[in-house]
Amino acid sequence: MERAMPGNTPHVVVVGGGFAGLWATRALASADVRITLLDRGNHHLFQPLLYQVATAGLSAPDIAAPLRHILRRQGNATVLMAEAAAIDKDARRVQLASGDAIDYDALIVCTGATHAYFGNDAWAPFAPGLKTLDDALAIRRRILTAFERAEAERDPAARAAWLTFCVVGGGPTGVELAGTLAEIARHTLRKEFRNIDPGDSRVLLLEAGPRVLSTFPDALAAKARASLARLGVDVRTGTPVSRIDADGVSLGEEHIAARTVLWAAGVAASPLARTLDVPLDRAGRVAVQPDLTLPGHPEVFVAGDLATLQRADGRPVPGVAPAAKQMGAYIAQVLRARFAGRSAPAPFRYRDYGNLATIGRRAAVVDLHGFRFSGFPAWTFWLLAHVFFLIGFRNRVVVMLDWAMAYWTYQRNARIVLGKDPTK
Repeated sequence: MERAMPGNTPHVVVVGGGFAGLWATRALASADVRITLLDRGNHHLFQPLLYQVATAGLSAPDIAAPLRHILRRQGNATVLMAEAAAIDKDARRVQLASGDAIDYDALIVCTGATHAYFGNDAWAPFAPGLKTLDDALAIRRRILTAFERAEAERDPAARAAWLTFCVVGGGPTGVELAGTLAEIARHTLRKEFRNIDPGDSRVLLLEAGPRVLSTFPDALAAKARASLARLGVDVRTGTPVSRIDADGVSLGEEHIAARTVLWAAGVAASPLARTLDVPLDRAGRVAVQPDLTLPGHPEVFVAGDLATLQRADGRPVPGVAPAAKQMGAYIAQVLRARFAGRSAPAPFRYRDYGNLATIGRRAAVVDLHGFRFSGFPAWTFWLLAHVFFLIGFRNRVVVMLDWAMAYWTYQRNARIVLGKDPTK
């Protein structure tokens, strides 16, 4: 595919169909450009609810939608299910894993992040992380299989290990996973087994820092920890994990026998960033200009979890969905001005609307720029916010119905074990 020549329609290639890529593509809907959106999968994923799929609260299609369906009415956009392997900035070309190549006039790279084990990659098979639907389904299989193996286990020590669940990382994802695991054990699976009592399960949340939810104010973090304690979660802070293997987790000299360990502690930028031949930070992210371009290459934009940019107060733009959406929309604004010959817009400015996290049934914490609340009001706000931001009317209705049913019955209707037993 050739680049646009003078008088031809500019070709914009978007690598990644997440929040940044999709918002940029949609914001260019009426622009006189050709857009090619590349993604390894065929769907856009609402990542904030991914843990609900991992814990059997929602089904995969409830939080995802096919990219082709989302963009079906956008005539200037073409969706290509393909993996970008490398980027040649000088040739303005994206090399695909298939061996094909796509040329561009403008490039938007937003391939997100993956798991980071802080140099301990050998832990990965024993402590899966949560970034994709495949990850969520594998974790769901691991959790549900643990109860099944405990039911069949005769040795008390081995049974206890199957009924011990460790979540490493006390950020929002770790807190949400730990709280939900406790609810599953104590409520959802109640009276369903004969040889075990799922309520005897141990759920541990392990955080190396001094407290959970480090990006929240101290008071809200303390309330979150108290809510976890009421659910029966054993929160350990201030001691980093020193080892993870098939038998469990080590915290210094203490070893915790656990057959299910979940990783929510660290992320690293997509490996595609390394092919841009630019300096990267410790997490593999690209330091971008104030207009989200690469130094010396104004035609290349980087957004979402792949980019790092300092705000006016010196803090980095966080790797959250609202930031990625704002970046995508801003890049579209820059491209519209550039192709129309207008002045460039002001540098990107992240608008922080606040933080929120749920701990479990009727428990959440919300920080909206000084307006802070917790408990049932925060939980209601969290529910409504997530339903509102889901893509597609069908997904909103299904999620609301599933949550309503779960609220009244504690049931999780996606408790189907599929695929190979991960414990064998």
